Amino acid sequence: MKQQTMKQQNNKFSIKESAGYACGDVASNFYWRVFDVFLFIFYTDVFGLSAGAVGTMMLVTRLIDAFSDPLMGAVADRTKTRWGKFRPYLLWGIIPIVAAGVLTFTVPDLDDSGKLVWAYATYIFMMLAYTFINVPYGALLGVITGDSQQRTLLTSFRFIGAFSGGSLVAYLTPELVNFYGGDDQVLGWQLTMFTYGIIAAVLFFISFITTTERIQPVASKSTPVLQDIKDLFDNKPWLILFSLALIIMMTITLRGSSGTFYFKYFVEREDLIGSFSLAYMLSLAVGAASTPLLTKLCDKKTLLFILMIAVTILSTLFYFVSKEQLWLIFALQIAIGFCLGPKSPLVFSMYADTADFSEWKTGRRATAMIFSAAAFAQKLGGALAGAMMGWLLASLGYVANQTQSMESQHGIVLLMTLLPAIFALLSVFVIRFYPLNDSKVVAIQDKLNMQKLVQERASQ
Repeated sequence: MKQQTMKQQNNKFSIKESAGYACGDVASNFYWRVFDVFLFIFYTDVFGLSAGAVGTMMLVTRLIDAFSDPLMGAVADRTKTRWGKFRPYLLWGIIPIVAAGVLTFTVPDLDDSGKLVWAYATYIFMMLAYTFINVPYGALLGVITGDSQQRTLLTSFRFIGAFSGGSLVAYLTPELVNFYGGDDQVLGWQLTMFTYGIIAAVLFFISFITTTERIQPVASKSTPVLQDIKDLFDNKPWLILFSLALIIMMTITLRGSSGTFYFKYFVEREDLIGSFSLAYMLSLAVGAASTPLLTKLCDKKTLLFILMIAVTILSTLFYFVSKEQLWLIFALQIAIGFCLGPKSPLVFSMYADTADFSEWKTGRRATAMIFSAAAFAQKLGGALAGAMMGWLLASLGYVANQTQSMESQHGIVLLMTLLPAIFALLSVFVIRFYPLNDSKVVAIQDKLNMQKLVQERASQ
């Protein structure tokens, strides 16, 4: 009876808390979605860097930043305050991320070499600021509830918020840049990011005051950071999930970042970029919202397998669509968005399951370290996709704000269609090796609850 009461307490969270937690990812997407959709074309068409230089910069800076993810996870896991381990970072990280967003989208009055140095420095600062607030935010999912199905529900709320915020960003950003700057796009971008920063600050604060950390690890001695890292590499489900998340992120980033180029230079309807991005983001949100229902029909691993097969097929079909078939372009994009929408709720819920697996196997819990892998996979996948975009466009003769050659146009189409399809197909192969189905997760959580109950009785 006591075990059942403890488990119910661990799982007790309200719709208000779910919405409050989701506010944190709405805030994050005022940055991440700008990076995903607009940053590459901002650097080439507004900032004035070459496509090859942007591709190299995205790879180098995100590889540097990658080391910050496990470090931030280790720091957060060892944080102890009256507000918990992870929630305080939602406050402490506000000023750095607002400042970094504005500086990254500021174009300094420098020569080409000076501007490149500025781009490297501010982009690294932006990624570090994002890590500082987002790794603890992601880890918070693992301590709000201990129930796998409830985690899927909570993470669905999170990504409904993420994709809703992303939808606003995708549609409003071109409008805000024009509103604030008119012909001066440099000023427009700077003021747009300042606006997003203020909104994000309010949303992070809401997330802080509405959430509660309930799950405590099985009591054990503190362990060194290197032990946490070793535990990760001994955690087979985590290793597979990390690889899977990285590959799927390449699919998502290639399609998201190339969409602006696709409409500007291939379809030649720059006026539709906002509507196209909005349609995609809304379809992602619908997909995320449907995740709890879909996971009642089949377990998370099977569902992800089916969805990525669908993405592979749809992205391949996209290659054969002509630029005049606007209705079909939008229809395929919406269908792909619906299939990719559940990916984030599923994968982040699965990360929480791998944290339970690690605690059961080792007797130690490093929730933030586990979730730092999610941020690392996102950044590394995005970095590799960005580098691929930059190098491919440069090799095919891309010139910003000019009519593109046939080779350059074909490269843009490949980035939008067949290349994402290849990575989606690769993810289908990797998913097959993930070992934690729903029944195994439930069994692990029951054992952890029993261990905690034994410790409670021993301490009385």
